[in-house]
Amino acid sequence: MVMMLQGPEGVRGAHPGPGTVRVAGRVLRPTAVFDTYWRFAAARQEVYLGRLEGRGAPWTQDPILAQHRFTNCFRAADRVSQALIAEVSYRGSQAWEEVFFRTLLFKIFNKVSTWRLLTRSLGEVRWDAYDYGLYDKVLSERFDRGERLYSAAYIVPPPQLGEGRKHRNHLRLLELMMSRSAPERVLAAPTMRDAYEVLLGFPAIGPFLAYQYLIDLNYAEQMPFSEMDFVVPGPGARDGIRKCFGRSADGIESEVIRYMARSQDEHFARLGLVFGGLKGRPLQLIDCQNLFCEVDKYARVAHPEVQGISGRSRIKQVYRSDAAPMTAWFPPKWGLNGTVPPPAGPLAPR
Repeated sequence: MVMMLQGPEGVRGAHPGPGTVRVAGRVLRPTAVFDTYWRFAAARQEVYLGRLEGRGAPWTQDPILAQHRFTNCFRAADRVSQALIAEVSYRGSQAWEEVFFRTLLFKIFNKVSTWRLLTRSLGEVRWDAYDYGLYDKVLSERFDRGERLYSAAYIVPPPQLGEGRKHRNHLRLLELMMSRSAPERVLAAPTMRDAYEVLLGFPAIGPFLAYQYLIDLNYAEQMPFSEMDFVVPGPGARDGIRKCFGRSADGIESEVIRYMARSQDEHFARLGLVFGGLKGRPLQLIDCQNLFCEVDKYARVAHPEVQGISGRSRIKQVYRSDAAPMTAWFPPKWGLNGTVPPPAGPLAPR
């Protein structure tokens, strides 16, 4: 076993994990990956801070972290989320219908360069001036040049709405959502789960995408929900939970994620780890969900003997240095920005 993330004294086992934890009435027995989850979070956050503060590389002595690409501990700190918050959520009309339209248009492709192509070609992106033909022309020209429209971060299935190309069907999906009052229904939902159910009711938006879209919409000023309200574990998170707790956690993954968020201070302290959060903001449910995905990948190399669900045994993404400046500007309603203004210009495309 290759185990690189160790306690301060460099000896595995010096801070033994809890023998059992109780979640949703079940007694779970954590594996060695459970402590790796917390060590990974602390180490990955230190990498983020090192880059953000302009410290010279290396930001970690862990070869797995150094060689492979992992998302940040905090979803909102990732480059695509930063672009969404600064360029989409809080730039342009703040009428809720327009914020909803921009957010879903951005997230369907989840690629900053596609968003910037649209704004460069069409000017301000607005639902009240939307023209299917113009949007399709811009996107089709890029597609015909063999350029990628969609991010490869996760699979976005095409809805079957009568068009021959994926992006055209997605434009039709967005039209359908707007015409069926999705913005108003999401905003009027009494709970985060209810808002999630609204999104889940549209074609080709399954549980994973509905939750991701809701988190992105919730960055906007108008949305009232806390990121501690509701969570939907994705496939990668389920893999990570299996590696941390075995089969005994099957069926209670959401409760496991909530346990991790609520007990984070206890476990960071138990392992002697320094974790200051995101400008003091602790890990939220969405962040703990994402960390399970990342720890699943990390454990493929660090704990190859611990099996998940998918059976994958290697990490595909290789770390490549990105020279573009990092930003750290978050939804103002979180109270994290202080006097830092939003980024003035477009962020680097991805």
